[in-house]
Amino acid sequence: MKFVIPWAEVTWLERVSSPLMTEAIRISTRQRQREFSMFLNLDEAFGVIGQLVDIALRRLLDSEGLELDQTLQQPARITKRVLEEQALREYVLALFRLPRAEKLHEVASCSVWTPHARCHTAGTLYTTDSYLCFSSREEGSCLLLIPLSEVLSIEKAESTSPLPNPVIVSMRTKKAFQLIELQDRDELVESMNSRLRALQWKQSMFRRKKDGRRSVKSPTPYYTFYYDTGCSDEEEMEEQVLRNTVNSEALMTAFQHTQPGTNGNQSMEPVKERLWEDHFSEFGRGVHMFRTEKIQRLVAMGIPESLRGELWMMLSDASSELESHQGYYVSLVQKSMGHSNLATEEIERDLHRSLPDHPAFQNPTGIAALRRVLTAYAHRNPKIGYCQSMNILASVLLLYAKEEEAFWLLVAVCERMLPDYFNRRVIGAQVDQSVFEELIRERLPELAEQVPDLSTLSSVSLSWFLTLFLSVLPFHSAVCVVDCFFFQGIKHIFQLGLAVLEANSAQLSASTDDGQALMILTSFLDQVGNEESPCVPSSPPAAEESSGGDPEVPAVGHMNITDLITESFEKFGDLTVRQIERLRCLHRIQVLQAHEDTTKENTLRVLTADVSISPENLSDVYDLFKTEHFISLYWGDRSSAAAAEAAAWQYRDVSNRSFVERQYRLDRPQFKSLYALLAPWPGANQHTDTLANRTFTLLDPDRSNLVTFKEFASWLDTLYCEELNEKIRLLYRLHIPPALTESEDDPSLMKSPLVSTNRPLYVNLPSAVFPDVEEEVKDYQDQMKQMLQDLAKEKEKDAEKPLPLMNQREFIQFCKTLYSMFHGDPGENDLFQAIATVTSLVLQIGEVGHRGPSSGSEVSGREEAKAAGSKQLPAADAGTDGSLAADGEWTVSYAQILASLLTEQVLVNFFEKPVDLTAKIAEAKENQYQQRAGLLSVQQGTR
Repeated sequence: MKFVIPWAEVTWLERVSSPLMTEAIRISTRQRQREFSMFLNLDEAFGVIGQLVDIALRRLLDSEGLELDQTLQQPARITKRVLEEQALREYVLALFRLPRAEKLHEVASCSVWTPHARCHTAGTLYTTDSYLCFSSREEGSCLLLIPLSEVLSIEKAESTSPLPNPVIVSMRTKKAFQLIELQDRDELVESMNSRLRALQWKQSMFRRKKDGRRSVKSPTPYYTFYYDTGCSDEEEMEEQVLRNTVNSEALMTAFQHTQPGTNGNQSMEPVKERLWEDHFSEFGRGVHMFRTEKIQRLVAMGIPESLRGELWMMLSDASSELESHQGYYVSLVQKSMGHSNLATEEIERDLHRSLPDHPAFQNPTGIAALRRVLTAYAHRNPKIGYCQSMNILASVLLLYAKEEEAFWLLVAVCERMLPDYFNRRVIGAQVDQSVFEELIRERLPELAEQVPDLSTLSSVSLSWFLTLFLSVLPFHSAVCVVDCFFFQGIKHIFQLGLAVLEANSAQLSASTDDGQALMILTSFLDQVGNEESPCVPSSPPAAEESSGGDPEVPAVGHMNITDLITESFEKFGDLTVRQIERLRCLHRIQVLQAHEDTTKENTLRVLTADVSISPENLSDVYDLFKTEHFISLYWGDRSSAAAAEAAAWQYRDVSNRSFVERQYRLDRPQFKSLYALLAPWPGANQHTDTLANRTFTLLDPDRSNLVTFKEFASWLDTLYCEELNEKIRLLYRLHIPPALTESEDDPSLMKSPLVSTNRPLYVNLPSAVFPDVEEEVKDYQDQMKQMLQDLAKEKEKDAEKPLPLMNQREFIQFCKTLYSMFHGDPGENDLFQAIATVTSLVLQIGEVGHRGPSSGSEVSGREEAKAAGSKQLPAADAGTDGSLAADGEWTVSYAQILASLLTEQVLVNFFEKPVDLTAKIAEAKENQYQQRAGLLSVQQGTR
């Protein structure tokens, strides 16, 4: 047997076992499931399949999400080795929380001298564009992150028996790291030194520029963001004034004396500060500090407030970004001030909702700082812009870090530590909720058995992930969670979430509905306090009512945040970054496909009322339309990224466009390919291509070079479901401007479907990307009603518009089309005879100087058309052979052509004969991929 399963149609992957197949891989699509077994290496096969599906869906469905390597954008270049390298790179970026643009260069086994352990620790060295990274063999036991910007030199030392192949990495802080047992040491050191010299040269140029001695562009470590802060003398003065406006101290410094809970027991602060100072002396201080289990215990106790900002910057490595881009934040603030768009409007609405109980944000100073940070970030990254929960996070960052530091911490969280979380579709957060559900089933099986529908728990936990527990825990407890997050990343949020559910598993198992489960978790989290600042529940009345007034919700006792964090480490600390990344890859498939199902459902709901095509067929047509877009993305030419981006911005004004118009779009080559599959009438290939070009032009009135699914479905509905006069009307419109143009023979219109402009996917375009977009209607029912009304109005307006007259050249093209359509039909001889008779009849109808009163406008309806055709023809105006009068070019109307066609019953039968759309769709499904593969073979042969 032989079959094809496109990766884009896979909805779920899982490993299964049965009596017949002990180990198999089940691949699910929307239509069916298939199980494959007898693999030589099941783990490897499952990993490769998961990667390929993930890459395909991210390329095709998630144009707003994570960036992919250039190699992965070209499927023909993907090999098993490329997949292995990509998986390793994703793991390293997640483990060390590096910028997404970092490229992995070398991976080498080695040992690092660890002074705190007084021995060499074995592990793996990873080198990227800007970092040297080391991880011990046991993940998390010992991590070392060395930014190249802080490295002074990388040198080989003399090799001895105790120290084979040693390398010394000297830092600007006068510290040094010793690496031994490096294979291919010479090549490795040369490669690292080459990148180090390049980075040092960039830093030197940047410093010269800032000093005014030389004008050179600053480095651009992200390919999506640019850091040019060069400015004129006047702008330099403005920047200096603005720099004085930007807060140079953390807000907590100014508002500490009025901070809630500061009058409590603070005796632990000096103790924790002393413990951290001892730790620094033993493990180092800065980004390149050794990160071990000991620092994990210190972080669990809560970072002292005097060190919190510094350690957040160090643990997230936001400090390296700040150091490399001095003045960038001030420049962004300067550029973004005074600009008004949807993001700034949303920011203004949320400024006073961030931490309303904290005095720092009841004051103009704090509000202004929060506004500057959020607005600057929205200006830096319009792809994200501003999303809810960013205000809460930025508020807490401003309390403990300077304003510029808070900006870079926000960059680290949004772009590295929580990738794809903060956008309109929050794909990253939804993926992690799906991962969290699987971890519940795996780590808390008894709870999962008692609560079969885990989506309830994951919907509650969504806010935990989006706000890092800041919205659900008392303030002083929540910042301890943020401490752990900057040390461990998202791994800690998973661990803590599992610990919270386990602590409440008995009550959750006994709960009878979603509301009760929510109250159980809310009440528990309200009571999680901090030993230095007694817990003040965020909602005291609700807490009292739930604990004392409602017998169904058991009262919960006070729990210390340090104990809860320690418990999460002890019980779930074996969760690794590698496991999380593997689960993310798997569950991203399900989440993206669920978004696709929702998009399709909404689109069909709007269009079903506007067309006569059956819902089943319309659903299948939608799949064909989407698949054509995918095929072109896969096989098409992706070199013109700038053109694609320009096309995206061409649609920035989407506020006046209906929901359906913001879905998939096909460009001309893609449309022509699908036209050939679904056109109901046979015909010569060359003329079919010509008609496809004209149809595309007709369906693209705004000249965007893109056709929406609504327009495509309306065209198909006319051909298969409308009456004869509407079909003839469509054919008539295809042979007059704008469909028929003087430049129709332009080769650019006849290009192969393989050469596609590959516009990006237009699905629910985020308004943050397009500043001019109005806020979407929040009431979904009202929105749907408005969409249907708009569609009805458009159709009525189009139907009322009179059609222009058809001249000689256009009529000749019309006749050519009819002859082409009849070619291959079983009754083609009778059809040819009938069309010859109709042509002679139309040629006699009149010339431009003898127009009747109704010839300049459209006559709709079959009876009126017959009346128009039965009038006495002016025989004196035409020769017996159909030749034209010599006094000018003649014209005919749509009504006259329709009336003439109605005189021949064989033509009426041809156009009224029902065509089985279901069979046509089934045939198209069979041939869609083969058609493109055949065209590809032809093109490769011509090359």
